[in-house]
Amino acid sequence: MQLRHLASRGLEGSTPAGRAPLAAAHPPATSAPLRPPAPFPAPGPDAGLILSSIGELAYHWDIGPDRLSWGPNRRETLGLVADADIDLGHAYGELVAPESALSRYDAVMQSTQRDEGAGVPYQIVYGLAAPRHLGPAPIVWVEDTGRWFAGEDGKPAYAHGVLRVVTERHEAERRAALGAQIDSLTGLLNRAQFAEHLDSALQRSEASRKPFAVLLVALENLFALNRTYGYDAGDEVIAGLARRLRENVRATDVVARHAGNKFALLLDACDTEETLSAAHRLIGVVKDAPFETSAGPIPATIRIGGVIAPREGRSPQALFRHAEEALDVARQGAGKRFVAYSASLARQDARLRALRVADNIVSALSDKRVELAFQPIVDAATGGVAFHEALLRVRLPDGASISPATLLPVAEKAGLVQLLDQRVMELALERLAAEADLRVSVNCSMATLLDAEWPERLAQAAAANPALKDRLIVEITETAMIEDFEATRSRIAACKRLGVKVAMDDFGAGHTSFRNLRDLAFDIVKIDGAFIRNIATSEDDRFFVKTLIDLANHLSLKVVAEWVEDDATARILRAWGVDYLQGAFFGCAETRPPADGRARV
Repeated sequence: MQLRHLASRGLEGSTPAGRAPLAAAHPPATSAPLRPPAPFPAPGPDAGLILSSIGELAYHWDIGPDRLSWGPNRRETLGLVADADIDLGHAYGELVAPESALSRYDAVMQSTQRDEGAGVPYQIVYGLAAPRHLGPAPIVWVEDTGRWFAGEDGKPAYAHGVLRVVTERHEAERRAALGAQIDSLTGLLNRAQFAEHLDSALQRSEASRKPFAVLLVALENLFALNRTYGYDAGDEVIAGLARRLRENVRATDVVARHAGNKFALLLDACDTEETLSAAHRLIGVVKDAPFETSAGPIPATIRIGGVIAPREGRSPQALFRHAEEALDVARQGAGKRFVAYSASLARQDARLRALRVADNIVSALSDKRVELAFQPIVDAATGGVAFHEALLRVRLPDGASISPATLLPVAEKAGLVQLLDQRVMELALERLAAEADLRVSVNCSMATLLDAEWPERLAQAAAANPALKDRLIVEITETAMIEDFEATRSRIAACKRLGVKVAMDDFGAGHTSFRNLRDLAFDIVKIDGAFIRNIATSEDDRFFVKTLIDLANHLSLKVVAEWVEDDATARILRAWGVDYLQGAFFGCAETRPPADGRARV
């Protein structure tokens, strides 16, 4: 998050446009010092030598003229950063690294505390990046401990403190966080980490003009394997496949667990022919020898979809999508086990794949392979799980899952989405009946919403156990609501009569008017995650999300923020008064919610 110490609009204590009120710096546990004279006296040579030896640097910030005074050891402490213009507060603020969650500006100018005469303590950690014209240099991470003192108007007038270099500690914490993002079964990177490697590879490829390949490897018939040998043996095969893939690629290549029975591989400096050769070699090494498990040797086979970057995709998302499309083709029959993506392949196969997806939906409904995955939605204040969103999962006969992005557009065009909605509701009600402490939200498509008989079916489904309705939330997308306002109002009213709560999903995507939002009497609004995920870096998104929250609060609606993926975003949203948080930072969708209801906070 790019945070600057001083706003260009002045130093009157007002928050710069788009800046989140994040003055939540932790005060250091030190006694209050006496108010120092101004200007701040620089330490003597001996003091500078001592401070340098322990990686610390004293400073004084005179906020009115925006002047920064430093101890004599700033070059020894900050290295190349000290050669930049750091004698003014706003210039120093320009050096705060985007990865930083807070800055000195946040701690001082946005503090909610008052100076009662002894100053107000603060302690924050942020990174400093030297300007590019000074040459390459790593980010210097510092712990900034100090106090600010108020002027006659009660607003910060000056501050002083000490910077302590904590780069090694920060790197250790970063490595520990990385360890938490490793797949526990296979020891491989997870999909999010793999996407970061993809992003870096794309940047390198742009500079070197060398292509690289992305492969998606799918273990075949996992569903049948689990059913025949048991889930423990299935996990052993997955772990064994991970080892075999890792052992048969180069040290410069990257292997990750993509999802379930799928693995993602990044083959560095690899063209089309080399990719084809590598894929066939991997198919062979998996097929040639069974995997040793506690249930005995188990043979396995794989299918692979591949894409060459950057020719066939210039973003991690595009590469994942194209590799998935190629893998879908590879899985369609007894033909090629490896398929390389091409634009012509995608065009020719789109219609056939849509028909196959529709067939898979029908067979999954018949064979009871429609399942639910539950993603936790946590209370922003306590961190405890408030309820779960029930997410649709459709399994193929081999145990693989059809991605919702592929499934739902086809289901809507084929007229199958109402059948899926009905099955999802049935499964959700079954789980509610089985687990007395569970609360669940269920999505409702536009086709279902416009069905005049849907309220009656919902009433009949809940009639068997009236207590269920108090723990059920129906989610309606904002864009669907706008298509037929009166029908939406009628269905919401029907849910209310049953005692079922109603949430507006993707709030902000359809730009609902104030009047419509008020008249529809929702209980909850869920802010579209497309606006949430960038609030740490985008002033426009911060302004828009804050406006949505204020509007919802004015109407006494509970607010859920979707796609919360890091602590910095969560802290911003808590400060703005969001009621609930949902996203990968608090837990991914699982087929069974944790019994203890724990969530990451």
